[in-house]
Order: sequence, then structure tokens, then C-alpha cells
Amino acid sequence: MFTIFERDPALGPVQLTDLPELALPEDVPGLARAVGELVRLGRPCDVPFRIVTRGGVRHLRAVAEAVTDQYGTPVEVHGFVQDLTAQRSAELALVASERAMLTQHGVLQAERTVAARLQDALLPLPKEPVRLAGLRVEVAYLPAQSGLNVGGDWFSAIQLPDGDALFVVGDVAGHGMDAVATMAQLRFTAKGMVITGSSLTGALNRLSALLLHSRDSHGTATMVLARYDPAERRLLWAQAGHPPPLLVRDGAVRYLDRPAGMLLGASDTPRYGEAECLLRPGDRVLLYTDGLVERPAENIDRGLERLAGAVAAQAVAGTASLDRLLGAVLEAEQRDDVCVLDIRVPEDDTAR
Repeated sequence: MFTIFERDPALGPVQLTDLPELALPEDVPGLARAVGELVRLGRPCDVPFRIVTRGGVRHLRAVAEAVTDQYGTPVEVHGFVQDLTAQRSAELALVASERAMLTQHGVLQAERTVAARLQDALLPLPKEPVRLAGLRVEVAYLPAQSGLNVGGDWFSAIQLPDGDALFVVGDVAGHGMDAVATMAQLRFTAKGMVITGSSLTGALNRLSALLLHSRDSHGTATMVLARYDPAERRLLWAQAGHPPPLLVRDGAVRYLDRPAGMLLGASDTPRYGEAECLLRPGDRVLLYTDGLVERPAENIDRGLERLAGAVAAQAVAGTASLDRLLGAVLEAEQRDDVCVLDIRVPEDDTAR
């Protein structure tokens, strides 16, 4: 007791009725009332109060009960004073932490809402399959179902001034507003470069330099750029650290061999190559982001095998629904954004 109250033992114990005088002013009324009822009426008490010591404010708890005589008059009090300072400090720290978490959650939720709206404005999805350079193109974009962050997956599918078609699928590392902003920058810059005459590898080199010297110098992204010439049915493509396109032809499924290409923004001396694939009537080509094939604690090769198997099963069954394919490949709770371009050459295609 002397230690708790930092009281000189030479002064003797604190008298019970003097206890309220030691408390902080705002705690005096409650403590005085509890002590008064204890000594006058014999009512037990369990009351918290605070005192000021050399080490700062100390949180205490007084618990006591009275022993009465045969007439019910209190003649003795048994009790203790407990030092709850450490416990109370931990409780206050926990409350402060919870408040901070709630505040941060609100900020993240607001950021997600803004980022999602911005993403919708920058990446409008066609409601129906579109026709580009004689091809039928279907687009799927599925945001992650968990977490507060919006990803940086994106696509482009446009017809170029010379009649060719340009297809782009990309994925910016990270989430949130920064990822969406980088996505917009890369998406529109890539289209602009190719439209104004840049080669696919030239565009990737410039985009890598742009990302490397941007505000976030540690940002990276993956991308596939593909240009389709309808006269030759020639698909020319290049990639930057991205999973390869999947080709379905006459019921057989295979991944196209990837040309050289590292992540955008990963090096100031990147190297990119181009590959070519001559398409035939009835061919199907899938461009996709890694959310379609990656799962936690699993090698990406397993995901690529799963996708190829699902597409092959569709080919055998004579069905080619993109929605059913996504349902067969994706987990119930999707952890990452998914973007897919499903490109098909019509069976009756006669372009040459």
C-alpha cells in the first residue's frame, strides 16, 4: 500500500475516510460516495480511481466489504487496493489502435471507391463481343473479391488506322490509386505509340523507360502487345514478363513460345523480342492476366496446366463459353483481379 501510494511508512497507513482526498478531483465524488456508504451503511464497494505520483497518473481499484455487529452496524472493513496502471495503459493503447484501424479502414474504403470509379471510367467494358479486323473479341474483367484494394489489370482492343487490330493485356504491380494511375498511363501511352507507328518492341522499350523514371521508380508491370493483320491472318506479338497467349486449334491447345522480354520498369537496359503466329479459321487465342492462373502457394505452371486443361475440355465438348471457362478455372473466392481477351477467328473467315 505504501508503495502504491508512494507514501512514507513513517506517516502510517492512509485512513479509509481520507482515501478520497488522494484521488484526482474528477474521481473524488464517486470514491467519497462509495467509502461513505461502506462505513455508514456497510455496503460493499468496488470503485476505480486515479492518483498522481512521481511517475505520472496511476490507475487504482478499491475493493472492500464491511463486517457488522449483531445490530448491523459496520465495525470492521476488509479490502484491498489494486494497481491497474499497466492493464489500463494496455486497454487505452488497444482502444487507440482500434480507432486508428477504423480510421485507416475508412480511408482505404474511400480510396477503393474512388479508384474503382476511376478504373471504370478509364477501362469501360463492352457489353457484347466486338468485331475487330474480322475477329470476334470478347472481354472479361473480374475484380478481386477480397481486400480493399483495386488492382492495375487492364486491356485494350482497338482497330488501327491501317485496318490492323491491336490487343493489349497488362498488369501493374500493387493496388490502389497508384496502380490505377499507372495503369491509365501505360494503357493510353501504349495505344498512342502503336497508332503513331511504333513497333511492338519499340513501344515496350519506351514504356519500360517511362515506368523506370516515373514518380514511383520501384513500380513494375507486365504486358502483352499483339498486332493482327487481317490480310495475312498474322498475329505479331511481344511481351514484358507476362504469361504467354493460349492458342486453340482443331481441338488442340498449346501456349505460344514466348519471345524475350522482362518486366517493364525492371531495368534501364531491357531487351524485347517479337514472335509471329499465322492464324487459321476457327482458331481461338486467349490473352489474360496472371490472376487467371495464379493461386497462393502454388507454382504458376500448375495454373497454366489447369487453364489449358479447362480450354481443352471445352474444345472436346464443342463449347467455348468464356463465362463457363472462368467458372471452371477460378476459385470461389478470387484473390486477384482477372482480365481476359478471348479472340476468335470465324470458321468462315476468307480474309487473305
